[in-house]
Amino acid sequence: MTLDVDLQSDDTERIPLHTYTRQAYLNYSMYVINDRALPSLGDGLKPVQRRIVYAMSELGLKATSKFKKSARTIGDVIGKFHPHGDSACYEAMVHMAQPFNYRYPLVDGQGNWGSQDDPKSFAAMRYTESRLRNYADLLLAELGQGTVDWKPNFDGSLQEPEILPARLPNVLLNGGSGIAVGMATDIPPHNLGEVARACLHLLDHPEAGVEQLCQFIQGPDFPTGAELVSSREEILAIYRSGRGALKARACCQFESGEIIITALPYQVSGARVLEQIAAQMQKKKLPMVVDLRDESDHENPTRIVIVLRSNRVDRQGVMSHLFATTDLEKQYRVNFNVIGNNRRPQVKDLATMLREWLDFRVLTVRRRLKFRLERILSRLHILDGLLIAYLHIDEVIQIVREEDAPRPALMARFGLSEKQAEAILELRLKQLAKLEEIRIKAEQKELGEERDRHQRLLDSRASLTAFIQREIREDLEKFGDERRTPITEAREARAFSEAELLPTEPVTVVLSERGWVRAARGHDIDPASLQYKSGDSFKLSGRGKSNQAAVFLDSTGRSYSLPAHTLPSARGQGEPLSGKLNPPSGATFEGLVIGEAHQEVLLASDAGYGFVTRISELISKNRNGKSALRLPEGARVLPALTVEDYEQQLIASVSNEGRMLIFPLAELPRLARGKGNRIMGIPAARVRARQEFVAAVSVISSRDILIIHSGARYRKMRLSEFEVYLGERGRRGLKLPRGFQNVDRLERMAR
Repeated sequence: MTLDVDLQSDDTERIPLHTYTRQAYLNYSMYVINDRALPSLGDGLKPVQRRIVYAMSELGLKATSKFKKSARTIGDVIGKFHPHGDSACYEAMVHMAQPFNYRYPLVDGQGNWGSQDDPKSFAAMRYTESRLRNYADLLLAELGQGTVDWKPNFDGSLQEPEILPARLPNVLLNGGSGIAVGMATDIPPHNLGEVARACLHLLDHPEAGVEQLCQFIQGPDFPTGAELVSSREEILAIYRSGRGALKARACCQFESGEIIITALPYQVSGARVLEQIAAQMQKKKLPMVVDLRDESDHENPTRIVIVLRSNRVDRQGVMSHLFATTDLEKQYRVNFNVIGNNRRPQVKDLATMLREWLDFRVLTVRRRLKFRLERILSRLHILDGLLIAYLHIDEVIQIVREEDAPRPALMARFGLSEKQAEAILELRLKQLAKLEEIRIKAEQKELGEERDRHQRLLDSRASLTAFIQREIREDLEKFGDERRTPITEAREARAFSEAELLPTEPVTVVLSERGWVRAARGHDIDPASLQYKSGDSFKLSGRGKSNQAAVFLDSTGRSYSLPAHTLPSARGQGEPLSGKLNPPSGATFEGLVIGEAHQEVLLASDAGYGFVTRISELISKNRNGKSALRLPEGARVLPALTVEDYEQQLIASVSNEGRMLIFPLAELPRLARGKGNRIMGIPAARVRARQEFVAAVSVISSRDILIIHSGARYRKMRLSEFEVYLGERGRRGLKLPRGFQNVDRLERMAR
């Protein structure tokens, strides 16, 4: 027996898998974007926040009512409107109650609602109590006045508002953040007074742009204070595009050797900052800080004390380092991505956002006025019927007593509508007897005036605009407050370099003939008297500080640098530089200089060329160094010399033939690298043949004594003696006295 089954005979819809998955993912994406992650432009709330606020209002938890257990509120929210996890719903409620997270909190909490150090340290909802704050009236006051559309809840048993009729742009006041599918939002909070005044200006000047609105809105206003250190140009650029980044810094003050942190950036934990600073102290990255205390209390919510080693410590430098290395400075993304009035997500600039919110507000007020006008007209219609009943009270009573169907009888007798007749019949006899013509006419007059007033507002755009402005001013006066976040332009924060964190001890760097290097503490040592390896001897030395870089120049004209504190101690015989650096094969080290980065030095070759540069131009983090001095063919590098006063000092040069030339140092150029200008006029061919070359150079001033060493003999020359050797740059110079024409070196003795 066989059973034939037609697989295509049922009513099952068959679609390709890729089509189904694409559509399912698109549906999920749109749900996350519209119903979970992004706030609406109108009330600035996400669905869960809107449902929490509405459920609390339905429970009667106004600002003047008693607190009620948060578990009761969350139960109503997830049971009636938001069928999701209770913990996530409660966390959203806690967020709206934390004054350090919301610029204008919506929920008033009683109990443990977390702290700025740990926002998620709040107690369970069975322990805490809550109610709405006064600020929530801005969202709820007009809810029952026909201002918004309603929709069924998830099971169709109740109605909930699609949006709340906000009287101010809460989307800017409290901001918000969220991550959807393929998009996100990050809106910083703003000051109510500034935003309200910008709205008033925009109502008067509908074409106002971002620049005009930013005359009122200075920038974000974070609830925790701190300082906004982005420039005005950066803030304007963000408001123009709707995207960007802002930087905020902690506020601090200085008190007798202590730094007091009084305000932290938005969403920064004080405990986390203390951990970061303490970790640096343990790693000896903050040697100028000796103690750290947290003195925060109820009166001073943020008070972190940083005790410095002495009053001489650069406090601004310490704060700059802490800004760069801790959460005392934080960067915030800005992305004005909201669900607009057309129910579509879009990134909007400031002017567009406020303009669309004002469109929403105008529509809300129109609906409120129309709703009230309909109520007034309905009441006036009823009052007309009641007035007729008063004027014919005996006949009305008789009809009610005698007729089996009094409603149609009243309608036929007095020409009443069904509503008027029903209103008369709903009155008790006692109330009917007490009807007074004066009271009815007074109510008619009052309602008539209100009807005319509402009608004028609906018929005149100018009157409606003025009415909305008046309401915004009332809310501004009621809820406006001072700005908490000052805006100050500041320099970029910079962390201390490794050298800056080291003690600045005087050191003498010593280089031997074979290229071995070491560093001795102090400047009072004789480098030539140190012990050297067999066959080695002293060559060069330089005096500086342990936090400076020692610069070495090799025989090819390349420069290298090493931090002085990393050099081996002079108690031993040092280490070969070739182990720390990678000079070209066969190259030897011929120059050594150490000093501040701005210190000027003279670089020269024995071909008679040279220039002045800075140590910063010679520093290289590369082991292979960098090109500094370009050598003519056959030339050799002369030792680098420090320059104290480029404009006033002189340069003295001596050739191997015993000729000396002195001229102003300022005649040599300042270069970053290169060959330089001619010092002495020596023919290139004689340099290549090593027949004539510069034997020694020295940088001196007119007050100095110049010592000429020739073998074991030396001669001291003062200005009056070496004036004769002054000449033009590039000349060959004059012969030295007999016996001093074979010069070994020139030495400068400062007077």
